[in-house]
Amino acid sequence: MRNLLNKLRKFIKRFKKVAVAFSGGTDSALVLKLSVDSLGKENVIAITSISETLPEIDKKFAKSITKKLKVKHIFIKTEEFKNKKFKKNPLNRCYYCKKELFTKIKKIAKKFRIDTIFDGSNYDDLSDFRPGRKALKELNVISPLLENKIGKKTVREISKILKLPTWNKPQMACLASRIPYGQMLDEDTLKKIDRAENFIRKFGFENVRIRHYGDIARIEISKEKIPAILKKKTREKIVKKLKSIGYKYITVDLEGYRAGSLNP
Repeated sequence: MRNLLNKLRKFIKRFKKVAVAFSGGTDSALVLKLSVDSLGKENVIAITSISETLPEIDKKFAKSITKKLKVKHIFIKTEEFKNKKFKKNPLNRCYYCKKELFTKIKKIAKKFRIDTIFDGSNYDDLSDFRPGRKALKELNVISPLLENKIGKKTVREISKILKLPTWNKPQMACLASRIPYGQMLDEDTLKKIDRAENFIRKFGFENVRIRHYGDIARIEISKEKIPAILKKKTREKIVKKLKSIGYKYITVDLEGYRAGSLNP
C-alpha cells in the first residue's frame, strides 16, 4: 500500500498547482488530501458545487474536510437546471451536469492561474455506466486515481491509513440518479428525495436511496438492514414522514441497495 501511495504522490507532483473538484465523497477527499500533502496547501484549491443535485450531507462533509486540511475552499453555484436537455433526464444526463460543473471549475481555476483540474474518478468507474466521462475528456480533467488504476476498495484502504474520516463513508451519488431516465427533473423533487433520505438515515440506515416514481417512493437500503426497517415503530415513523413530504405509497425494495440500480 505504501508503494501505491508513493506512486500517487509522484504522479501528483508532476503538477505545480491544482484545483480539485471536491464533492465531499471518499474519492475526491483522497485526491484532495494527497494533493495538499504533495504540493502544499498554498498550491491547491478545492471547488465544490452548490446544486440541487448534491445531497446536503455531502456539503457538510466537504466543509469539515477542507477545514481540517486548511485548504482554500470555494463553493460555486452550478445551473444545470437551465439546460433543457438535462431536465429531460436522458441516458446521457450526467454529461450535461459534468459539462456545466467543470466548465465553471475551469473558469475559477483560471482566476488563480491554475491550469490543472483533478477529479475523484476511480478505476472502477470504467466498468460502470458513466456518460459524464465524456465531458471530463473534453475539458482535459485529470483523474489521478483512475490513471493509476486505483479502485474503490483501495481508495478506502489508503484513506484509512491517512486517517481520513471519509474512508468508510457510504457511497453517495447525484440526487438526479434517484429518478428513472426519461422522467422530467425538477428542483422540488430532488429536495423532497434529499429530505426523505436524510430522515431515514436517522434510524441508522447509512446506504439509503429513494427511487422516485411520482407519488411512489421505493426505498433501497442494505439488504441485511431490511428486517430493521420493517419493525413496527420504525416503519410507522418512516411512513408518516414520507407521506408528510408528499409520497402516497412507500415501499421497500426486497433486493436491497444496489448502486446505479436505475442504470441501463
